[in-house]
Amino acid sequence: MKPFILASQSPRRKQLLEQVQLSFSIEQSRMEEIINQDDSPQEAVASLAHQKARDVFLRNRHHVVIGADTIVVIDGEILGKPADEKEAKAMLNKLSGRTHHVYTGVSIVSEDKTITFTETAEVHFYELSTEEIDAYVRSGDPFDKAGGYGIQGIGATLVEKIHGDYFTIVGLPIAKVVRALKDFQ
Repeated sequence: MKPFILASQSPRRKQLLEQVQLSFSIEQSRMEEIINQDDSPQEAVASLAHQKARDVFLRNRHHVVIGADTIVVIDGEILGKPADEKEAKAMLNKLSGRTHHVYTGVSIVSEDKTITFTETAEVHFYELSTEEIDAYVRSGDPFDKAGGYGIQGIGATLVEKIHGDYFTIVGLPIAKVVRALKDFQ
């Protein structure tokens, strides 16, 4: 498989691509993330992924570029990355004992073609005590993750069950990405 550019600074996406032994470089998108409030969660996350990939592609026109974005949605509300402890605690309280959806959008852009898709997973949290939420927030883990938690770390202890692709929740549905990249060879 030819090397490509990952338009993301996410250490989790980088790790997943390395895990499957792909050759790539990283260049972060410089675009401001804009969500159209009329979009469905799937449309919003696909658009964000495409915006990132396109931004990096415009500076690297002879390369294949992958953009990705992940959002957490509960009760129709998109939960981004918490700005502070108060917001992280509010998000975790909202997710406590409930089911939410995680959407990851992926866009692969080259001179010849573009493929954009979304994957969805359902996540159910245990009922969380105030002490559990406070301890998790003190760990620092929530602050660079949509919805204020990361399933791949200590946040895994908050999750009772999932339905769907675990890697979608981590931030990159790796099997589907690898298959899509075959169309760019």
